[in-house]
Amino acid sequence: MADIKTFHLPDLGEGLPDATIVEWHVKEGDTIKLDAPLVSMETAKAVVEVPSPYTGKVVKLHGAAGDVIETGAALADFEPDPNAKQRAEAESTGHHHGPKKSVGSPAPDDGGKVVASDEGGEVKAAADREDEGTVVGAMVSGNTVHVEQAASIGGVKAVPAVRALAKKLKVDLARVRPTGADGVVTMKDVKDAAANGSAPLLSSPSGRGARGEGAAGAQRFASPEPSSALRAPSLEGRREDQRGPISLAGKPVRTAPPSVQASGQPEQLKGVRRNMARVMADAHAQVVPTTLVDDADLHAWIGKQDITARLIRAIVAACKAVPALNAWFDGKNLSRTMHPHVDIGIAVDTDDGLFVPALRNADVLDGAGIRAGIQRLRAQVEDRSIPPSELSGYTISLSNFGMFAGRYATPVVVPPCVAIVGAGKLSHDVVAVMGGIEVHRRMPISLTFDHRAATGGEAARFLKALLDDLARPN
Repeated sequence: MADIKTFHLPDLGEGLPDATIVEWHVKEGDTIKLDAPLVSMETAKAVVEVPSPYTGKVVKLHGAAGDVIETGAALADFEPDPNAKQRAEAESTGHHHGPKKSVGSPAPDDGGKVVASDEGGEVKAAADREDEGTVVGAMVSGNTVHVEQAASIGGVKAVPAVRALAKKLKVDLARVRPTGADGVVTMKDVKDAAANGSAPLLSSPSGRGARGEGAAGAQRFASPEPSSALRAPSLEGRREDQRGPISLAGKPVRTAPPSVQASGQPEQLKGVRRNMARVMADAHAQVVPTTLVDDADLHAWIGKQDITARLIRAIVAACKAVPALNAWFDGKNLSRTMHPHVDIGIAVDTDDGLFVPALRNADVLDGAGIRAGIQRLRAQVEDRSIPPSELSGYTISLSNFGMFAGRYATPVVVPPCVAIVGAGKLSHDVVAVMGGIEVHRRMPISLTFDHRAATGGEAARFLKALLDDLARPN
Protein backbone atom coordinates (compact mmCIF):
# COMPACT_ATOMS: atom_id res chain seq x y z
CA MET A 1 0.00 0.00 0.00
CA ALA A 2 1.35 3.42 -0.96
CA ASP A 3 2.65 5.63 1.83
CA ILE A 4 0.43 8.74 1.76
CA LYS A 5 1.69 11.89 3.45
CA THR A 6 -0.64 14.75 4.36
CA PHE A 7 0.74 18.28 4.20
CA HIS A 8 -0.92 20.68 6.65
CA LEU A 9 -1.10 24.43 6.07
CA PRO A 10 1.76 26.06 8.00
CA ASP A 11 1.44 29.39 9.77
CA LEU A 12 2.19 31.83 6.95
CA GLY A 13 2.65 34.75 9.33
CA GLU A 14 2.77 35.50 13.03
CA GLY A 15 -0.11 33.48 14.41
CA LEU A 16 -2.47 33.91 11.45
CA PRO A 17 -5.45 31.57 11.91
CA ASP A 18 -6.12 30.89 8.22
CA ALA A 19 -5.30 31.71 4.60
CA THR A 20 -7.21 31.72 1.31
CA ILE A 21 -6.32 29.59 -1.71
CA VAL A 22 -5.57 31.89 -4.64
CA GLU A 23 -4.36 29.37 -7.23
CA TRP A 24 -3.15 25.79 -7.33
CA HIS A 25 -0.07 25.24 -9.49
CA VAL A 26 -0.75 21.50 -9.80
CA LYS A 27 -3.74 19.20 -10.13
CA GLU A 28 -4.49 15.82 -8.61
CA GLY A 29 -2.37 13.12 -10.27
CA ASP A 30 0.49 15.48 -11.16
CA THR A 31 4.07 14.72 -10.21
CA ILE A 32 5.88 17.49 -8.35
CA LYS A 33 9.41 18.04 -7.12
CA LEU A 34 10.52 19.09 -3.67
CA ASP A 35 10.19 22.88 -3.16
CA ALA A 36 8.45 23.40 -6.51
CA PRO A 37 5.51 25.85 -6.36
CA LEU A 38 2.45 24.06 -4.99
CA VAL A 39 -0.13 26.74 -4.29
CA SER A 40 -0.46 30.50 -3.84
CA MET A 41 -2.18 31.49 -0.59
CA GLU A 42 -3.47 34.91 0.43
CA THR A 43 -3.06 35.94 4.05
CA ALA A 44 -3.89 39.14 5.86
CA LYS A 45 -0.50 40.49 4.83
CA ALA A 46 0.51 39.15 1.43
CA VAL A 47 0.12 36.50 -1.26
CA VAL A 48 2.54 33.71 -0.37
CA GLU A 49 3.74 30.91 -2.62
CA VAL A 50 3.76 27.62 -0.72
CA PRO A 51 6.35 25.10 -1.99
CA SER A 52 5.90 21.35 -2.12
CA PRO A 53 7.25 19.49 0.92
CA TYR A 54 7.83 16.29 -1.10
CA THR A 55 8.95 14.90 -4.43
CA GLY A 56 6.22 12.60 -5.66
CA LYS A 57 2.63 12.34 -6.81
CA VAL A 58 -0.14 14.74 -5.75
CA VAL A 59 -2.93 12.46 -4.55
CA LYS A 60 -5.50 14.95 -3.25
CA LEU A 61 -5.96 18.72 -2.98
CA HIS A 62 -7.96 19.80 0.06
CA GLY A 63 -9.77 22.86 -1.25
CA ALA A 64 -10.44 24.95 -4.33
CA ALA A 65 -9.45 28.46 -5.35
CA GLY A 66 -11.23 30.87 -3.04
CA ASP A 67 -11.55 28.42 -0.12
CA VAL A 68 -10.35 29.52 3.32
CA ILE A 69 -8.05 26.94 4.95
CA GLU A 70 -7.35 27.04 8.66
CA THR A 71 -3.75 26.97 9.82
CA GLY A 72 -2.90 23.37 10.68
CA ALA A 73 -5.65 21.91 8.47
CA ALA A 74 -4.91 19.45 5.66
CA LEU A 75 -3.82 21.18 2.46
CA ALA A 76 -2.67 18.35 0.16
CA ASP A 77 -1.94 14.60 0.20
CA PHE A 78 1.21 13.23 -1.44
CA GLU A 79 2.59 9.86 -2.42
CA PRO A 80 6.34 10.46 -2.01
CA ASP A 81 8.67 8.96 -4.60
CA PRO A 82 10.64 6.26 -2.73
CA ASN A 83 13.54 6.62 -5.16
CA ALA A 84 13.87 10.39 -4.80
CA LYS A 85 15.70 12.23 -2.08
CA GLN A 86 13.24 13.66 0.39
CA ARG A 87 13.81 16.21 3.10
CA ALA A 88 14.15 14.64 6.52
CA GLU A 89 10.97 15.20 8.52
CA ALA A 90 13.02 16.33 11.50
CA GLU A 91 14.86 18.91 9.44
CA SER A 92 13.80 22.41 10.47
CA THR A 93 12.63 23.96 7.22
CA GLY A 94 9.28 25.42 8.11
CA HIS A 95 7.30 22.84 6.12
CA HIS A 96 5.85 21.34 9.26
CA HIS A 97 3.12 23.19 11.09
CA GLY A 98 3.33 23.96 14.76
CA PRO A 99 0.58 22.84 17.12
CA LYS A 100 -2.26 25.26 17.66
CA LYS A 101 -2.09 27.09 20.96
CA SER A 102 -5.00 26.32 23.19
CA VAL A 103 -7.10 29.17 24.47
CA GLY A 104 -5.93 30.32 27.85
CA SER A 105 -2.54 28.62 27.61
CA PRO A 106 0.22 30.50 29.40
CA ALA A 107 2.53 32.58 27.26
CA PRO A 108 6.21 31.67 27.36
CA ASP A 109 8.50 33.83 29.40
CA ASP A 110 9.87 36.49 27.08
CA GLY A 111 12.59 37.68 29.38
CA GLY A 112 11.03 41.13 29.53
CA LYS A 113 11.55 41.81 25.82
CA VAL A 114 8.45 43.16 24.13
CA VAL A 115 7.92 43.81 20.44
CA ALA A 116 4.70 44.06 18.46
CA SER A 117 2.54 41.88 16.32
CA ASP A 118 1.27 42.86 12.89
CA GLU A 119 -1.82 44.44 14.43
CA GLY A 120 0.14 46.31 17.07
CA GLY A 121 -0.09 43.54 19.67
CA GLU A 122 2.72 42.22 21.77
CA VAL A 123 4.67 39.08 20.82
CA LYS A 124 7.94 37.52 21.85
CA ALA A 125 11.04 39.19 20.46
CA ALA A 126 11.98 37.70 17.10
CA ALA A 127 15.54 36.97 18.13
CA ASP A 128 14.27 34.71 20.93
CA ARG A 129 11.96 32.54 18.87
CA GLU A 130 12.83 28.88 18.62
CA ASP A 131 9.89 27.59 16.58
CA GLU A 132 10.72 27.85 12.90
CA GLY A 133 7.52 26.12 11.88
CA THR A 134 5.71 29.40 11.38
CA VAL A 135 7.07 30.16 7.93
CA VAL A 136 6.99 28.39 4.59
CA GLY A 137 9.85 26.87 2.65
CA ALA A 138 13.42 26.89 3.85
CA MET A 139 13.24 30.27 5.57
CA VAL A 140 14.17 30.48 9.21
CA SER A 141 12.95 32.90 11.84
CA GLY A 142 14.94 35.95 12.75
CA ASN A 143 15.16 39.63 12.14
CA THR A 144 15.78 39.35 8.38
CA VAL A 145 13.02 40.54 6.08
CA HIS A 146 12.31 37.86 3.48
CA VAL A 147 11.26 39.24 0.10
CA GLU A 148 9.09 37.15 -2.21
CA GLN A 149 11.11 35.91 -5.20
CA ALA A 150 9.70 35.73 -8.71
CA ALA A 151 9.08 32.13 -9.71
CA SER A 152 8.79 30.91 -13.30
CA ILE A 153 5.51 29.07 -13.83
CA GLY A 154 4.32 28.27 -17.33
CA GLY A 155 7.25 30.24 -18.70
CA VAL A 156 6.17 33.44 -16.93
CA LYS A 157 8.24 35.02 -14.15
CA ALA A 158 6.17 36.77 -11.48
CA VAL A 159 5.80 36.96 -7.72
CA PRO A 160 2.64 35.43 -6.18
CA ALA A 161 1.04 38.83 -5.57
CA VAL A 162 1.33 39.69 -9.27
CA ARG A 163 -0.23 36.35 -10.23
CA ALA A 164 -3.09 36.98 -7.83
CA LEU A 165 -3.67 40.46 -9.28
CA ALA A 166 -3.66 39.07 -12.82
CA LYS A 167 -6.22 36.46 -11.82
CA LYS A 168 -8.38 39.16 -10.22
CA LEU A 169 -8.18 41.48 -13.24
CA LYS A 170 -8.60 38.56 -15.72
CA VAL A 171 -5.26 39.22 -17.38
CA ASP A 172 -3.31 36.43 -19.13
CA LEU A 173 0.23 36.70 -17.77
CA ALA A 174 1.65 34.91 -20.82
CA ARG A 175 0.48 37.79 -23.01
CA VAL A 176 1.79 40.57 -20.77
CA ARG A 177 4.99 42.34 -21.83
CA PRO A 178 7.36 42.16 -18.80
CA THR A 179 9.36 45.25 -17.87
CA GLY A 180 10.98 44.00 -14.67
CA ALA A 181 14.56 42.84 -14.31
CA ASP A 182 15.30 39.44 -15.93
CA GLY A 183 11.92 39.43 -17.67
CA VAL A 184 9.81 39.56 -14.50
CA VAL A 185 6.20 40.72 -14.86
CA THR A 186 5.49 43.57 -12.45
CA MET A 187 2.32 44.92 -10.85
CA LYS A 188 2.41 47.88 -13.24
CA ASP A 189 2.66 45.55 -16.24
CA VAL A 190 -0.51 43.74 -15.18
CA LYS A 191 -2.40 46.97 -14.44
CA ASP A 192 -1.38 48.46 -17.79
CA ALA A 193 -2.48 45.30 -19.61
CA ALA A 194 -5.83 45.37 -17.82
CA ALA A 195 -6.29 49.06 -18.65
CA ASN A 196 -5.58 48.75 -22.37
CA GLY A 197 -7.11 45.29 -22.81
CA SER A 198 -4.00 43.89 -24.47
CA ALA A 199 -3.91 40.58 -22.57
CA PRO A 200 -7.43 39.32 -21.80
CA LEU A 201 -7.76 35.92 -20.17
CA LEU A 202 -9.68 33.87 -22.73
CA SER A 203 -11.74 30.81 -21.85
CA SER A 204 -12.06 27.65 -23.90
CA PRO A 205 -15.24 25.54 -24.09
CA SER A 206 -13.81 23.21 -21.45
CA GLY A 207 -13.81 26.06 -18.96
CA ARG A 208 -10.02 26.21 -18.78
CA GLY A 209 -7.95 29.26 -19.66
CA ALA A 210 -6.61 29.52 -23.19
CA ARG A 211 -3.23 28.36 -21.96
CA GLY A 212 -4.47 26.20 -19.10
CA GLU A 213 -2.26 28.29 -16.83
CA GLY A 214 -2.09 27.17 -13.25
CA ALA A 215 -2.57 23.54 -14.37
CA ALA A 216 -5.25 23.17 -11.75
CA GLY A 217 -7.93 24.18 -14.25
CA ALA A 218 -10.54 26.82 -13.75
CA GLN A 219 -13.37 24.34 -14.27
CA ARG A 220 -12.15 21.95 -11.60
CA PHE A 221 -12.05 24.64 -8.95
CA ALA A 222 -14.99 26.75 -10.01
CA SER A 223 -17.23 27.74 -7.12
CA PRO A 224 -20.20 25.36 -6.87
CA GLU A 225 -23.73 26.52 -7.47
CA PRO A 226 -25.11 27.99 -4.26
CA SER A 227 -27.54 25.76 -2.43
CA SER A 228 -31.23 26.52 -2.54
CA ALA A 229 -30.95 27.88 0.99
CA LEU A 230 -28.48 30.51 -0.17
CA ARG A 231 -29.98 31.42 -3.53
CA ALA A 232 -31.57 34.84 -3.70
CA PRO A 233 -35.33 34.36 -3.85
CA SER A 234 -37.13 35.53 -6.97
CA LEU A 235 -40.49 37.19 -7.32
CA GLU A 236 -42.33 34.86 -9.65
CA GLY A 237 -44.54 36.37 -12.27
CA ARG A 238 -42.97 39.77 -11.83
CA ARG A 239 -40.81 41.55 -14.35
CA GLU A 240 -38.17 44.16 -13.62
CA ASP A 241 -39.96 46.79 -15.70
CA GLN A 242 -43.10 46.33 -13.59
CA ARG A 243 -41.46 47.54 -10.40
CA GLY A 244 -42.44 50.95 -9.09
CA PRO A 245 -43.30 52.95 -5.99
CA ILE A 246 -47.08 52.58 -6.57
CA SER A 247 -48.97 49.30 -6.56
CA LEU A 248 -51.67 48.33 -9.05
CA ALA A 249 -54.20 49.41 -6.43
CA GLY A 250 -52.71 52.89 -6.41
CA LYS A 251 -51.13 52.54 -2.96
CA PRO A 252 -47.43 52.81 -2.01
CA VAL A 253 -45.78 49.41 -2.23
CA ARG A 254 -43.47 47.84 0.33
CA THR A 255 -39.76 47.75 -0.35
CA ALA A 256 -40.16 43.97 -0.31
CA PRO A 257 -43.09 41.71 0.62
CA PRO A 258 -42.85 40.35 4.19
CA SER A 259 -42.29 36.81 2.94
CA VAL A 260 -39.41 37.72 0.64
CA GLN A 261 -35.84 37.98 1.91
CA ALA A 262 -33.36 40.56 0.66
CA SER A 263 -31.62 39.62 -2.55
CA GLY A 264 -27.89 39.09 -2.92
CA GLN A 265 -25.37 36.41 -2.10
CA PRO A 266 -23.40 36.05 1.15
CA GLU A 267 -19.71 36.70 0.59
CA GLN A 268 -17.10 35.11 2.81
CA LEU A 269 -14.47 37.59 3.98
CA LYS A 270 -10.94 36.68 2.95
CA GLY A 271 -7.38 37.86 3.34
CA VAL A 272 -6.92 41.43 4.53
CA ARG A 273 -10.62 42.14 5.00
CA ARG A 274 -11.07 38.95 7.05
CA ASN A 275 -8.21 39.92 9.34
CA MET A 276 -9.54 43.48 9.61
CA ALA A 277 -12.86 42.13 10.88
CA ARG A 278 -11.07 40.15 13.60
CA VAL A 279 -8.91 43.09 14.65
CA MET A 280 -11.87 45.48 14.84
CA ALA A 281 -13.89 43.00 16.89
CA ASP A 282 -11.00 42.51 19.32
CA ALA A 283 -10.52 46.27 19.63
CA HIS A 284 -14.22 46.76 20.34
CA ALA A 285 -14.11 44.10 23.06
CA GLN A 286 -10.91 45.27 24.75
CA VAL A 287 -10.72 49.07 24.56
CA VAL A 288 -12.66 51.70 26.51
CA PRO A 289 -12.73 54.43 23.83
CA THR A 290 -13.37 58.12 24.38
CA THR A 291 -13.18 60.76 21.64
CA LEU A 292 -12.33 64.47 21.79
CA VAL A 293 -12.80 66.73 18.77
CA ASP A 294 -11.63 70.21 17.86
CA ASP A 295 -10.50 72.25 14.86
CA ALA A 296 -6.95 73.16 13.92
CA ASP A 297 -6.72 76.71 12.57
CA LEU A 298 -4.35 76.82 9.58
CA HIS A 299 -4.87 80.52 8.83
CA ALA A 300 -1.27 81.42 9.70
CA TRP A 301 0.33 78.94 7.28
CA ILE A 302 2.79 80.54 4.89
CA GLY A 303 2.80 79.25 1.34
CA LYS A 304 1.91 75.76 0.18
CA GLN A 305 2.74 73.05 2.72
CA ASP A 306 2.56 69.25 2.93
CA ILE A 307 -0.55 68.72 5.04
CA THR A 308 0.22 65.10 5.96
CA ALA A 309 3.78 65.97 6.92
CA ARG A 310 2.49 68.78 9.12
CA LEU A 311 -0.01 66.39 10.72
CA ILE A 312 2.71 63.90 11.54
CA ARG A 313 4.99 66.64 12.90
CA ALA A 314 2.13 67.84 15.11
CA ILE A 315 1.49 64.30 16.41
CA VAL A 316 5.19 64.00 17.27
CA ALA A 317 5.07 67.33 19.13
CA ALA A 318 2.00 66.18 21.07
CA CYS A 319 3.66 62.84 21.92
CA LYS A 320 6.63 64.71 23.37
CA ALA A 321 4.36 67.02 25.36
CA VAL A 322 2.12 64.20 26.69
CA PRO A 323 3.91 60.82 26.45
CA ALA A 324 0.95 59.02 28.04
CA LEU A 325 -0.76 58.74 24.65
CA ASN A 326 2.34 57.49 22.82
CA ALA A 327 2.12 54.25 24.72
CA TRP A 328 0.93 50.66 24.86
CA PHE A 329 -1.48 49.37 27.49
CA ASP A 330 -1.70 45.78 28.73
CA GLY A 331 -5.24 45.35 29.98
CA LYS A 332 -4.62 41.92 31.49
CA ASN A 333 -1.69 42.96 33.65
CA LEU A 334 -2.76 46.61 33.96
CA SER A 335 0.65 47.81 32.83
CA ARG A 336 1.64 50.69 30.60
CA THR A 337 4.68 51.09 28.34
CA MET A 338 5.50 54.65 27.27
CA HIS A 339 7.80 54.89 24.26
CA PRO A 340 10.74 57.27 23.86
CA HIS A 341 10.37 57.11 20.05
CA VAL A 342 7.33 57.76 17.83
CA ASP A 343 6.34 55.15 15.23
CA ILE A 344 3.10 56.23 13.58
CA GLY A 345 0.73 53.67 12.07
CA ILE A 346 -0.82 55.26 8.98
CA ALA A 347 -4.15 53.81 7.90
CA VAL A 348 -4.16 53.01 4.17
CA ASP A 349 -7.50 52.19 2.56
CA THR A 350 -7.51 49.64 -0.28
CA ASP A 351 -10.15 47.64 -2.14
CA ASP A 352 -8.94 44.55 -0.29
CA GLY A 353 -9.26 46.12 3.16
CA LEU A 354 -7.34 48.25 5.63
CA PHE A 355 -3.56 48.23 5.97
CA VAL A 356 -1.73 50.08 8.75
CA PRO A 357 1.98 50.33 7.88
CA ALA A 358 4.30 51.97 10.38
CA LEU A 359 6.24 55.14 9.64
CA ARG A 360 9.31 54.45 11.77
CA ASN A 361 11.16 57.07 13.81
CA ALA A 362 8.81 59.87 12.81
CA ASP A 363 10.26 61.95 15.65
CA VAL A 364 13.62 62.29 13.84
CA LEU A 365 12.35 62.78 10.27
CA ASP A 366 12.12 66.13 8.54
CA GLY A 367 9.33 67.01 6.08
CA ALA A 368 11.12 65.46 3.10
CA GLY A 369 11.86 62.27 5.05
CA ILE A 370 8.23 61.98 6.13
CA ARG A 371 6.96 62.38 2.56
CA ALA A 372 9.47 59.85 1.19
CA GLY A 373 8.53 57.35 3.91
CA ILE A 374 4.81 57.70 3.25
CA GLN A 375 5.22 57.26 -0.49
CA ARG A 376 7.33 54.15 0.03
CA LEU A 377 4.78 52.58 2.38
CA ARG A 378 1.84 53.37 0.11
CA ALA A 379 3.62 51.89 -2.91
CA GLN A 380 4.43 48.70 -0.98
CA VAL A 381 0.83 48.41 0.22
CA GLU A 382 -0.52 48.93 -3.29
CA ASP A 383 1.56 46.15 -4.85
CA ARG A 384 1.30 43.92 -1.75
CA SER A 385 5.08 43.76 -1.33
CA ILE A 386 5.16 45.29 2.13
CA PRO A 387 6.98 43.07 4.66
CA PRO A 388 5.05 41.98 7.77
CA SER A 389 7.63 43.82 9.89
CA GLU A 390 6.37 47.12 8.44
CA LEU A 391 2.84 46.36 9.67
CA SER A 392 3.80 46.02 13.29
CA GLY A 393 4.94 47.93 16.33
CA TYR A 394 3.49 51.38 15.78
CA THR A 395 3.08 53.42 18.97
CA ILE A 396 0.21 55.68 17.86
CA SER A 397 -1.99 55.83 14.74
CA LEU A 398 -3.22 58.36 12.18
CA SER A 399 -6.35 58.09 10.02
CA ASN A 400 -6.44 60.83 7.39
CA PHE A 401 -10.02 60.09 6.34
CA GLY A 402 -10.66 63.73 5.43
CA MET A 403 -8.90 63.27 2.11
CA PHE A 404 -12.16 61.57 1.04
CA ALA A 405 -14.93 63.10 3.15
CA GLY A 406 -16.06 63.68 6.71
CA ARG A 407 -15.31 66.21 9.43
CA TYR A 408 -15.23 64.28 12.70
CA ALA A 409 -15.07 60.57 13.54
CA THR A 410 -14.53 58.04 16.29
CA PRO A 411 -11.54 56.12 14.85
CA VAL A 412 -10.83 52.73 16.39
CA VAL A 413 -7.93 52.28 18.81
CA VAL A 414 -6.25 48.92 18.15
CA PRO A 415 -4.62 47.55 21.31
CA PRO A 416 -2.06 47.74 22.71
CA CYS A 417 -1.93 51.30 21.32
CA VAL A 418 -3.54 53.94 23.49
CA ALA A 419 -4.55 56.56 20.92
CA ILE A 420 -5.38 57.32 17.29
CA VAL A 421 -5.68 60.72 15.61
CA GLY A 422 -8.27 61.30 12.89
CA ALA A 423 -7.95 64.20 10.45
CA GLY A 424 -11.14 65.42 8.76
CA LYS A 425 -11.80 67.31 5.55
CA LEU A 426 -10.33 70.81 5.27
CA SER A 427 -12.88 73.60 5.18
CA HIS A 428 -13.12 77.38 5.13
CA ASP A 429 -15.04 78.49 8.21
CA VAL A 430 -16.25 81.83 9.47
CA VAL A 431 -14.52 82.51 12.79
CA ALA A 432 -14.91 85.34 15.27
CA VAL A 433 -11.87 87.54 15.81
CA MET A 434 -11.29 90.68 17.81
CA GLY A 435 -13.34 93.38 16.12
CA GLY A 436 -15.18 91.22 13.59
CA ILE A 437 -15.19 87.97 11.66
CA GLU A 438 -12.79 86.30 9.24
CA VAL A 439 -12.74 83.23 7.03
CA HIS A 440 -10.04 80.77 8.11
CA ARG A 441 -8.98 77.44 6.67
CA ARG A 442 -9.43 74.81 9.37
CA MET A 443 -8.87 71.08 9.78
CA PRO A 444 -11.19 69.03 12.02
CA ILE A 445 -9.24 66.78 14.40
CA SER A 446 -10.64 63.77 16.27
CA LEU A 447 -8.65 62.08 19.03
CA THR A 448 -9.82 58.69 20.29
CA PHE A 449 -7.97 57.27 23.30
CA ASP A 450 -8.26 54.27 25.62
CA HIS A 451 -9.62 55.74 28.84
CA ARG A 452 -8.16 52.85 30.83
CA ALA A 453 -4.64 54.09 30.06
CA ALA A 454 -5.03 57.87 29.86
CA THR A 455 -7.06 60.50 31.66
CA GLY A 456 -9.28 63.04 30.01
CA GLY A 457 -6.86 65.76 31.06
CA GLU A 458 -3.93 64.00 29.39
CA ALA A 459 -5.95 63.57 26.20
CA ALA A 460 -7.04 67.23 26.22
CA ARG A 461 -3.46 68.44 26.73
CA PHE A 462 -2.29 66.14 23.93
CA LEU A 463 -4.92 67.54 21.60
CA LYS A 464 -4.00 71.13 22.52
CA ALA A 465 -0.32 70.50 21.81
CA LEU A 466 -1.24 69.01 18.44
CA LEU A 467 -3.47 71.97 17.55
CA ASP A 468 -0.84 74.47 18.65
CA ASP A 469 1.79 72.89 16.36
CA LEU A 470 -0.61 72.84 13.41
CA ALA A 471 -1.36 76.54 13.97
CA ARG A 472 2.29 77.53 13.53
CA PRO A 473 3.10 79.41 10.29
CA ASN A 474 5.57 76.78 9.09
